[in-house]
Amino acid sequence: MEVNNNNQKARIKKPTTFTEQINILKNRNLQIDDESQAIKILSRINYYRLSAYMLSFKVGDRFHDGVSFSDVYSLYEFDKTLRSMIMGVLETIEIAFRTHIAYFIAHKYGAMGYEKCENFRNIDYHSNMMRKFQEEIERSDEIFVQHHKSAYGGVFPIWVVIELISFSVLSKMYNNLKEEDQNEIASNYYHTKGEYVKTWLYTLSVFRNICAHYGRLYDRRLKITPKLFKADRKKGINNNTVFSVFFIMGRLLKDKSMWGNFVTNLSALIEKNEKVDLKLMGFPVNWEELLRGV
Repeated sequence: MEVNNNNQKARIKKPTTFTEQINILKNRNLQIDDESQAIKILSRINYYRLSAYMLSFKVGDRFHDGVSFSDVYSLYEFDKTLRSMIMGVLETIEIAFRTHIAYFIAHKYGAMGYEKCENFRNIDYHSNMMRKFQEEIERSDEIFVQHHKSAYGGVFPIWVVIELISFSVLSKMYNNLKEEDQNEIASNYYHTKGEYVKTWLYTLSVFRNICAHYGRLYDRRLKITPKLFKADRKKGINNNTVFSVFFIMGRLLKDKSMWGNFVTNLSALIEKNEKVDLKLMGFPVNWEELLRGV
């Protein structure tokens, strides 16, 4: 095993200087008009990270004629701005779901109803959720956590503890609610069934992590996908695309003014980045109409 591992290590490429990276790109037919500026960019953006934005501009190792370093960097900046725009919308959706779930559990099962495994579908998942709650309580330095420790002996009602968990744990918590409880929340707030909402939440929690860790959105296919209505699929929306995430974001965001602003800003961002190929993100031709009408 160790011999094989050494063989794999021997195959790893040797590190290159910024100047060598420039020469590699030029030899692959990439046009670089300002080498000093390109080196500055490579000195603050890892070549490997930037290379992901080169994929749509080349075949194999050779770039299409006329493609420049500026084209690649513009695509990177487009993705960066897009992630920032998305995070604001996801924050609003996530906070709303915290409210929906906490309110529902508190009024149906009581302030401490989340502690009882019989109120959930899977005992093991519930145990894991409780462990996550405790970890966050112990780790938190929030004033409201210290207040509940001192004033209430460390007893945390659902509307307090739900503010400590990650979007991922929140998604798992909803997924572990009883089917009738999922359906009631989904129906009350989103006029649909829980079987759809739980996949939307899961997808958004994973997508948020991609954005939070500066992952690439452009030319990305989703591994975790939302369940779409048949009518949505007939509109040409594929559920493994970035566009499908935008579509469910619009469906879940209750602040329609905020959503309208997002679509307007998205349109402006796309318009000023002529190298962006919307098909690589699953955008139908009438994408703006679909998003505004969601």
